[in-house]
Amino acid sequence: MSLTLSIITFGIATLIIVFAGTSLTKYADQLADKTGLGEAFVGAIFLGGVTSIAGIITSVSAAYNGHPELAISNAIGGIAAQTLFLSIADITYRKINLEHASASLTNLMQGVLLMGLLAMVILGVASPDVTLFNVHPISITIIVAYLLGSKMISTAKDKPMWSPKITMSTVEDEPEEKNIKKTKLSSLVLKFVFLSVLVGLSGYAIGMSGINISNNTGLSEGFVGSLFTAVATSLPELIVTLAAVRRKALALAVGNIVGGNSFDVLFVAFSDFAYQDGSILHNITTYQSFIVPMTMLMVSVLIMGLLLRQRKGIGNIGWESALIILIYIIGNITLYFYF
Repeated sequence: MSLTLSIITFGIATLIIVFAGTSLTKYADQLADKTGLGEAFVGAIFLGGVTSIAGIITSVSAAYNGHPELAISNAIGGIAAQTLFLSIADITYRKINLEHASASLTNLMQGVLLMGLLAMVILGVASPDVTLFNVHPISITIIVAYLLGSKMISTAKDKPMWSPKITMSTVEDEPEEKNIKKTKLSSLVLKFVFLSVLVGLSGYAIGMSGINISNNTGLSEGFVGSLFTAVATSLPELIVTLAAVRRKALALAVGNIVGGNSFDVLFVAFSDFAYQDGSILHNITTYQSFIVPMTMLMVSVLIMGLLLRQRKGIGNIGWESALIILIYIIGNITLYFYF
């Protein structure tokens, strides 16, 4: 594929993802009301997983074709970009700090789970080069930990031991009667599946065109993965989050980002299964080793913001959103000039 065709393919696939992501928000909100699962849970598990399909296919296809740097940079870079997107959503919600208004036990637990999964990636990189059928044991552990963590979050949602303080500015998740009575569950599921397939195919196109852009421009796979493909495949999260904020489905907006980020760590495990030359965790460069703790720092700031729940801050956004934006900018400048 020529450089020109790669850029065109990249652009078209990105536009398709933007279109699909916009439509997914409405259906996710309706599913949350129709099934009674709640916005935060649907946003974290279903919507977060679906909007991550493009990134999964990008990372797995890159790993299978022998591009470990692009695969990992896309996976972890996507988490960093999506955390940044939550700060952008905070800017668009002018009434009050988004983290204050969207108080949710589910989202807090998803944030803690995300930190644990990222820590396991670092453990895998630093551990001895041991594999089981060319897969590092930590990759299997990441998948198991995600499933167990999600089960715990589901249990906590049904039987919470504590809940956030409700204020006049808190937008509670209350089902809309029209979503319950005027929508058919089967129709919602079919639409959801169709858009998921569309996002997945677009993700594959972005992955392949991203490899070609890297090969034809001289840009490193790490830079292309962490910035270009990661941002492009994360666009569904941005579109969905902004659309959810506009619909005042704030728990859905935050859950999509935080829960989707937890799911995105699975990209590393799936890429390890796809990679043919040993464990992908031991083919990570210092570039990717920098991205992981940078992302953990951004997530820790977000969790602190969700716990503190500041009403107003710098430029009418929370201090955590301002700090997340600063960390992301400084981190990427550092990556570009020093790695």
